[in-house]
Amino acid sequence: MSVHTIDANMLKSMFLAGARRLDSRKEWINELNVFPVPDGDTGTNMTMTITSAANAVSALEAPTMASLSKAISQGALRGARGNSGVILSQLFRGFTKVIKEVDEIDHVIAAEAFARATETAYKAVMKPKEGTILTVARGMSEKAADVLEQTDDLEEAFRQIIEYGNYMLSLTPEMLPVLKQAGVVDSGGQGLMVVLEGAYDCMTGKDTGADEASASAGEEKAEADTKAGLDEIETADIRFGYCTEFIIMLEKPFDEQEEASFKAFLSSIGDSIVCVADTDIVKVHVHTNDPGLAIQKGLSYGQLTSMKIDNMREEHNERLIKDAQKIAQQQAREEKAPAQPAKDVGFVAVSMGEGMKQIFTDLGVDYVVEGGQTMNPSTADILDAVDHVNAKTVFVLPDNKNIILAAQQAAELAEDKRVIVIPSRNVPQGIAALINYIEGNSDDDNAAAMTEEMSNIRSAQITYAVRDTTIDEKDIRQGNIMGLGDNGLLAVGEDIDETTIATVAAMIDEDCEIISIYYGSDVSEEDAQALSDRLAEIYPNCEVELNNGGQPIYYYVLSVE
Repeated sequence: MSVHTIDANMLKSMFLAGARRLDSRKEWINELNVFPVPDGDTGTNMTMTITSAANAVSALEAPTMASLSKAISQGALRGARGNSGVILSQLFRGFTKVIKEVDEIDHVIAAEAFARATETAYKAVMKPKEGTILTVARGMSEKAADVLEQTDDLEEAFRQIIEYGNYMLSLTPEMLPVLKQAGVVDSGGQGLMVVLEGAYDCMTGKDTGADEASASAGEEKAEADTKAGLDEIETADIRFGYCTEFIIMLEKPFDEQEEASFKAFLSSIGDSIVCVADTDIVKVHVHTNDPGLAIQKGLSYGQLTSMKIDNMREEHNERLIKDAQKIAQQQAREEKAPAQPAKDVGFVAVSMGEGMKQIFTDLGVDYVVEGGQTMNPSTADILDAVDHVNAKTVFVLPDNKNIILAAQQAAELAEDKRVIVIPSRNVPQGIAALINYIEGNSDDDNAAAMTEEMSNIRSAQITYAVRDTTIDEKDIRQGNIMGLGDNGLLAVGEDIDETTIATVAAMIDEDCEIISIYYGSDVSEEDAQALSDRLAEIYPNCEVELNNGGQPIYYYVLSVE
């Protein structure tokens, strides 16, 4: 079947199909993270970005190309999370700049839209790096220019463009050695291909959206139920209480018949089942009241790894408490006296952990956005924080390299106040920047000084490995403790304290005067103090500062200066 034009209704269906496909594959994309840390979130970030746009698109009952373009562009821009999400939003932004002016997309418009998408995304990144989602997008736009000059059949052209995109994706490990060492392709590029493949299957009729439509309807009902009021939600509504995930490393044949039998078993003990089989592994996800049954059945096929069991009722209660707190805080803000005159300067910082939040508050930060490695805030989240700061100029400290682009995008969208993003890549840099703000200096002078001071900070994070791999010629095994520095892996070991000491040794030199330690939620104050005392003995010429960070995932955040 040939397709020569795409109207607004077809494009709407294709976009939603791409969003559904990405949502169904997000965990797989998360696992492509180069470093085997428990915070790989590329798939999650891209999914939340496109979901923001998909919600706006779904609300259009009789879309025109103009209204559809606006919904896609603005929805993605405001919902963008993480570097991959921001780049995806910029690809959509560039694409829609072209199509919003027409009623239908033909081969000429399609070629121009592909080119504009790539151009817009590259401009959004200060230092574009090849071997990433940008490379995959550029390859497809170049292929589009070539193939769409030779044919006006969009179905055939898109088949070739996607095929070439997957080829470019396969080359990313050759462009970035770190990908090759880890044995993965670029996760952002993979996410982009998943979106386009979902859209293409919708165009060709392979994806009718029937199953996903049912799921979406259920999600919409759940969302509507949630909005009905916190008092109407009961923990008893969760039929199966444990979210259970694991990977089976197969030791016996797992053909289609075995897969069907295994899925039937999972269905008998729970719901929300995902069972994805590859050559030698099976990824399993199920909600059940007896995780042991799922695990026991999985063991009958081979060894298990990446096991994770979460009590959804407990998480549900915690979420209700947090939601109630947020509503109360919002109501308190709304009930405040009329706004006071705006002060000259305010500050927004991104951080996770009560200790970190208190440190930033003590340093004069007006609004701390909850987020970090495991939960990158969206452009809209940062914009909302800026709006809550009653100041003419607001300095934003992302404190994470994966949040800088979203913060910069928020700065571009902000109205009625100047927003200056200080590109802090981690919490220690953000703290150093704040300490070096000098009241009375101009905003530009402060921005320059704060940014320069961050270059004197060397930082690292201590966490654990979630899979086997090799990074920087160091073999890593699942469960190992890793010290991750500003530019790569600094140390690997089996003991938290010993690995932390080795990490500091890799960071420090004879000019260093201060070692700062921020201990996380999984470390006791006593253990942190013992580590601090050991470092003080090893480096008697350095002042060792110990702080309660309270951050998840990372046992310690470290800095030397």
